[in-house]
Amino acid sequence: MAEIIQERIEDRLPELEQLERIGLFSHAEIKAIIKKASDLEYRIQRRALFKEDFINYVQYEINLLELIQRRRTRIGYSFKKDEIENSIVHRVQGVFRRASAKWKDDVQLWLSYVVFCKKWATKPQLSKVFSAMLAIHSNKPALWIMAAKWEMEDRLSSESARQLFLRALRFHPECPKLYQEYFRMELMHAEKLRKEKQEFEKAKMDVGNLDYPEEILNGELARIIYKNSVSIIKGAEFHVSLLSIAQLFDFATDLQREIYDDLQALHTDDPLTWDYVARRELEVESQPAGEQPATKQARAVELGRKEERCCAVYEEAVKTLPTEAMWKCYINFCLERFTKKTSSQFLREKRLERTMMAFRKAHELRLLPEFQYKQWIDLLLHHDFLKEALEVAVAGTASFRDSVTMWQMKLQVLINSKSPDIAMCFEEAFVHLKAQDCLPLWISWAEWSEGTKREEDTEAIFKKALLAVKGADSVTLKNKYLDWAYRSGGYKKARAVFKSLQESRPFSVDFFRKIIQFEKEQESCKMANLREYYERALREFGSVDSDLWMDYIKEELNHPLGKPENCGQIYWRAIKMLQGESAEMFVAKHAMHQAGHL
Repeated sequence: MAEIIQERIEDRLPELEQLERIGLFSHAEIKAIIKKASDLEYRIQRRALFKEDFINYVQYEINLLELIQRRRTRIGYSFKKDEIENSIVHRVQGVFRRASAKWKDDVQLWLSYVVFCKKWATKPQLSKVFSAMLAIHSNKPALWIMAAKWEMEDRLSSESARQLFLRALRFHPECPKLYQEYFRMELMHAEKLRKEKQEFEKAKMDVGNLDYPEEILNGELARIIYKNSVSIIKGAEFHVSLLSIAQLFDFATDLQREIYDDLQALHTDDPLTWDYVARRELEVESQPAGEQPATKQARAVELGRKEERCCAVYEEAVKTLPTEAMWKCYINFCLERFTKKTSSQFLREKRLERTMMAFRKAHELRLLPEFQYKQWIDLLLHHDFLKEALEVAVAGTASFRDSVTMWQMKLQVLINSKSPDIAMCFEEAFVHLKAQDCLPLWISWAEWSEGTKREEDTEAIFKKALLAVKGADSVTLKNKYLDWAYRSGGYKKARAVFKSLQESRPFSVDFFRKIIQFEKEQESCKMANLREYYERALREFGSVDSDLWMDYIKEELNHPLGKPENCGQIYWRAIKMLQGESAEMFVAKHAMHQAGHL
């Protein structure tokens, strides 16, 4: 192995000598490079190989290439690249080839190889890398697309890109993304040929000898791909995706029209089709280009007309296809338009009216999903339509009795309305909901009660909640209860709540940290109480939380009534109780703390 490493280091000497001779690196730097290179070579030549060693080798060489580039720029020297950079690039490619041969399945490694070649290698070399990668990872459509895009956009080879897409489709005959990108590529190819032809004609050159078939210029190849793909991949979503791509190319109006007509003919039972057709009305100009409205008011009226046309299509859609999904598209459109900023009062009012009407109609037909009831109530609350908001909330909870969200929305409406029935509504919600889903409602009830009711009433709610909520959810509730106790009754109340809950597992570390903090905020902070809280916390979390032990030690050291002599005992207890990494972290933190006090 030593001979191989020596040979590879000797292979580097010509480039290193050149680097020193032309003044890019000093003699000391060259010696440092040789030393580092020897270490890297050893790591990739030994019997037990690790991927990280190859990655580190490559990264070092890339850093060296970039440093050479910066120094060349600084001194303005651009010669001897064949002897220096090309030699390094060739070596890195060899390392990449070894690594990718050993770890064939590592896609990230292959992609790193590709990125390197894009920056430093020649185009034919990168083409070979793509071929090698695709031979192994032919099951990944994204890699085929990447290779084809590179052939098209960087090598400017439409034919190579086309061949890659055709090969990819043999492996993945039902991959929508492949068809979409192949379709886009053929349209880009047609557009490129059209521009070339125009340039030649502008220069008054004879294009008779050049191959510019009219069918290709009009996107006939893309049309063939479209026809083949929609016969294999069904559904309006794919159809719409191809239409969206075609619309990016101005010359493809005939193809756009054909795809649009097929969409309407083949997918009338798909909400996506109607949604697309309706939204197109926003793009259709009702007046010639030279006669566009000049004033803000006229533009608002024109936009209002477009939106009316969209809604007319949606109205027809919900009659033809009266489904929840279709109404969802209609309402989403109305909400999108409503949230669009406009200075026109007329347009704002029209959009609000239209949105409310869509919600009401869907509700009457019982085709409104839960999340859209929430959207409707939010909208009504935002505009202070409290009476209708309550009616909608009642209907929502009637339709979705087991939904926490719907009960929360109803309670929000009642709270905003200052209704006397709020407590009764909370009680009704708990009847219909599963106990494990009720935590948000218990918290909402306690928060509402804190702002409006007596302290005894709020505490009664917390106590009822703790009886109803079990397991991990009760942890949040206990923290809230302790916070409320301190806010409402001060430290004395908080300590009483802590005492009542201290055997009621489970807990969080925060529960104990809160009571410790409350104690420390008192003028007469008692060390005996702090010890009690720390000891209680360590019973629960002493085996996992190294910070608790450290804070306990600091408290004994810093508190006026602390006992520094206890710190040694606390330290050894911590070492015994803490496990794994927690113990190591504790020892490190303790050492740092001691060093800070020396």
